[in-house]
Amino acid sequence: MGPTEKKDLDLEDRLIDFAVKIINLTESLPKSKTGNHIAGQLVRCGTSPAPNYGEAKDAESLADFIHKMKICLKELRETRVWLIMIKKAKLIKDSKELDYLIDESNQLISIFVTSIKTAKLNKRKA
Repeated sequence: MGPTEKKDLDLEDRLIDFAVKIINLTESLPKSKTGNHIAGQLVRCGTSPAPNYGEAKDAESLADFIHKMKICLKELRETRVWLIMIKKAKLIKDSKELDYLIDESNQLISIFVTSIKTAKLNKRKA
C-alpha cells in the first residue's frame, strides 16, 4: 500500500469515526419536537460524507471526483451548522463531545477545501 492509499484510508476511517460519533450524539438529543428534528437532519448530513467519499475515490473522471468531493464538503458544512445550533441551544449537557465534533468538522472541512482546490488545479493542467 502506497502513501496515497494509506492517506485515503486514514481519511475514510476518520469520516467513518465522525459518522459514528454523530450517530451517538443524535441518540443523546432530547426526545422532543426540536430534538427529533435536529437528530434527523444531523444523522443525514453527518453520516453522508463517509460513503460519498467512498464514491469519490472511485470517480469516473476528475470532474466526477471534484463533484463528489463538493458533496462531502457541503454535507460537512451543514453538519457543522447543526452542531453549533445544538451547542448554542444547550441541547446537550456535556459539551466536551460536541466541542470535539465541531473541531473535527472544521478540520475535515479544511481537508476537503484543500483537496478540491488541488483537484481543480490538476484539472486545469490536464
